[in-house]
Amino acid sequence: MAKRDYYEVLGLDKNTSSDDIKGAYRTLAKQCHPDMNPNNTEEAEAKFKELSEAFETLSDENSKAYYDQFGFDSASISRMSIGEKLHSIFAGKIVKKDLTKRIKEGANVPIYVLEYLLGMYCSTDDESAIEDGVATVKNILAENYVRPDEAQKIISKLRENGSYTIIDKVSVKLNYKTDTYEAEFSNLGIKGIPVSEIYAADYERLLCGGIWCIVRLEYFYDEADKNRCPFIINKLTPIQMPGLNIDEYKNARPYFSKDEWIDIILRSIGMEPSQFDKRVKWLHLARLIPLVENNFNLCELGPRSTGKSHVYKEISPNSILVSGGQTTVANLFYNMGNKTVGLVGMWDCVAFDEVAGITFKDKDGIQIMKDYMASGSFSRGKEEKNAYASMAFVGNINQSIDVIMRTSNLFEPFPDAMANDTAFLDRMHCYVPGWEIPKYRPEFFTNELGFITDYFSEVMRELRKISYADAYSKYFRLGNNLNQRDVIAVKKMVSGLVKLIYPNGVFTKENIAEILKFALEMRRRVKEQLKKIGGMEFYDVNFSYIDNDSFEEEFVSVPEQGGGKLIPEGMNKSGHVYTVSHAKSGMIGVYKIETQMTSGSGKFDKTGIGSDREAKEAVDTAFKYLKVNNRNISGNISTTTKDYLMHIQDLNGIGMTKNLTLASLIALCSAALNKPSVSSLAILGDLSIGGTIIKVEELANTLQVCLDSGAKKVLLPITSATDLGTVPSELVGKFNLIFYQTAEDAVYKALGVE
Repeated sequence: MAKRDYYEVLGLDKNTSSDDIKGAYRTLAKQCHPDMNPNNTEEAEAKFKELSEAFETLSDENSKAYYDQFGFDSASISRMSIGEKLHSIFAGKIVKKDLTKRIKEGANVPIYVLEYLLGMYCSTDDESAIEDGVATVKNILAENYVRPDEAQKIISKLRENGSYTIIDKVSVKLNYKTDTYEAEFSNLGIKGIPVSEIYAADYERLLCGGIWCIVRLEYFYDEADKNRCPFIINKLTPIQMPGLNIDEYKNARPYFSKDEWIDIILRSIGMEPSQFDKRVKWLHLARLIPLVENNFNLCELGPRSTGKSHVYKEISPNSILVSGGQTTVANLFYNMGNKTVGLVGMWDCVAFDEVAGITFKDKDGIQIMKDYMASGSFSRGKEEKNAYASMAFVGNINQSIDVIMRTSNLFEPFPDAMANDTAFLDRMHCYVPGWEIPKYRPEFFTNELGFITDYFSEVMRELRKISYADAYSKYFRLGNNLNQRDVIAVKKMVSGLVKLIYPNGVFTKENIAEILKFALEMRRRVKEQLKKIGGMEFYDVNFSYIDNDSFEEEFVSVPEQGGGKLIPEGMNKSGHVYTVSHAKSGMIGVYKIETQMTSGSGKFDKTGIGSDREAKEAVDTAFKYLKVNNRNISGNISTTTKDYLMHIQDLNGIGMTKNLTLASLIALCSAALNKPSVSSLAILGDLSIGGTIIKVEELANTLQVCLDSGAKKVLLPITSATDLGTVPSELVGKFNLIFYQTAEDAVYKALGVE
């Protein structure tokens, strides 16, 4: 039986009002309800179900609109291209991005200014109408956009004509002496222009940094009052959408696949998704989280020309980009003098460009920033203030990621006051690996349809009012290694990504697993660097999530942490051993010792040490010890008829260590006996020149490096056993600990000899 038209079911036509729909439903519901038809309940139930389905669809304004257009054959929508769907569902809210590029090249205005105008005049798929609209927009920009070098020409036209409409960035300040608000025009170069307090009240961001506006100016010079400003603001309109129906946006989501929706978002910020793989697409989405999530702290460091600041400068009028340099608590948080909230109270996102240059004039600036990043509040004077702005820190990395991972940490570009403050860095919810995003080329910028930037900006602002932080809890729970700050960070990322990809809150278990895995990786990257800087305080980096149904635990790693391969699984070559110890810098690293034995006269050569005197003495001590004690170890070892060549590698690139004697002795014995060491072994501890075993310093941190480097067995001096109480039990449980008492004992156990 064919499905009946919903209007037919209700006995109405398409032009009926919502009140008529409700009235018809109430009347028919009473007639069709199964309780009212006891003699024919089966037919009544079918009619009542049909009636309820019709009412549910037609009573909602958006679903009614889609039904009017597409009927109940959803396949008619699925057969459409993305462009056709956008034109059908988001008419008037989309623009071809190639138009933006065409005009952007000739006008130094933000993208959201251009697209505001393009949305007014070019929201159609009629090519001739688009060309006419482009001509109109170009004309408006040519006539009204104020170029700084033509400011005097505009002022002259204003004087001659008496009025003139301009597009400029306008900021407003309160003149305390006259108790009036005054406007300053950035490109026009005039200030002190009286402006109605209504504008200051309605558009508060005018008071903090300024925003782009279309302004109708008038000019009247009063001979009787020469001190009076001749410029008059007749009308001021911020370049923003007049209104937004967020339900319309959410309800449209089911008509697009996940991949289509992600492509639309990327095109809306000007990027062409067909040029990126899935990973790079998701990294671009991560840049948008501060714009949809309150009090979200993001860091992205990477090479130049990868678009790190593009989103915060060009895409949204609700974010502000603070170029690297000196700032103040008054500017950023609260001005005690005039009792006004700073940038965090006026913008959805405050982004800091070139993080290396960030400094505060105020001594307590970083502390106040830390408090705000943790709680969304800050104290000034006797009051505690709350704000909701997210913070984004972007900057450049000038070395290859491999070099930085070996020699330093990924927060190195930050100024010292921040880079060495683990409490500050721990407040970062997300670290986007900017080095994975390719340098932008012309083809990376789209020519296809996307949302008008200003419309999408208002959508993102509206999405800040909702939260999907618990979206994963139905299917998964987080592993035990996540502390409270980690959980908060992951929840915020999950919420932000769900808002971007599934704004209607409809997703599957697989969808949320994909988001959760990405969020855990972004937060773990922060913790991995904190572990390098702060040691064992941040040892718990093995992030995971657990399936609520199967109880299967999935661990999440970070791609750049290649440490797991430093100490490989499987049997080593004879003469090859690994030791973990402190470098002169204080950092803990992994060192590989390779030894070869040939026929000769007892020579001993070493390479890889350079001019490090202490390292040379350490390996020389090992060879001398072997010459004296070789018979105690094995009668098959000769130091007079064999030559030995030893090469030492600093696998982390942190500098050489002086604690090489014991590991070198084991390597020499392994080569002399042609017997490899046990697999996945890290040698800890050292041997003094007098033959005394030296215990391990910072045992917990050293064991963490062993774990990160892939070691599964650890050769440990018995004198360090008392220090195991300082090591978390979870970490101790990761290893097979092998204790030794003497140097000879260490050799036997390292080579697997009883």
